[in-house]
Amino acid sequence: MKEDILLQEYLQNEDFIIKSECAISLLNTKLQIIDADLGMRYHRKVIHSKTSRIKSYESIKTKLKRKELPEDVPTVLEKINDLVGVRAVCTYTDDLYQIVKMLYDQQDVKVIKEKDYIKNPKKSGYRSLHLILEIPICLQGETQWVKIELQLRTAAMDYWAGLDYQLQYKKENKEARRIGEELKEYANAIEEIDRKVLELRKRIEAI
Repeated sequence: MKEDILLQEYLQNEDFIIKSECAISLLNTKLQIIDADLGMRYHRKVIHSKTSRIKSYESIKTKLKRKELPEDVPTVLEKINDLVGVRAVCTYTDDLYQIVKMLYDQQDVKVIKEKDYIKNPKKSGYRSLHLILEIPICLQGETQWVKIELQLRTAAMDYWAGLDYQLQYKKENKEARRIGEELKEYANAIEEIDRKVLELRKRIEAI
């Protein structure tokens, strides 16, 4: 399909890649500053790791097919919010919400959408905080707002999500379905661990 070829060309275009990499770099810098701010305030490291990625053509194509959307550039730009993404991992759940609040307070960041899968987990048990942001990128004398997804998780949520991601490609297997049910039970256990660890931290801070 012609539209299919155009989409692949767009995603491999230098202009798209540079803008995406700049958006990732800018958001990582903002998270680094937030981490430093909270670190001075609480005397501990808040963000323990960050990863980033530009979604691959094949991954986007699969997502469009699953959502029964046309494979063209306008659809991707309008409907696919996680084309470019950054993930930050913290130890405690309250830190995740503090980061969200600080991003809302920044004048040069637009929060387009917030999805709270911690308070409202997915059916699989998946828990994470997702923000769809727009970041201003100034290139060649022009300012463009680039859409980027930020995922915020605790370390426990992150390693659970890693297992869930591996399982996505094996859903049709009978054993995979059993593992999925077991994994959902572990999601509840991880939620309890996150809650207890947070309570312990607060007790230690109160001493």
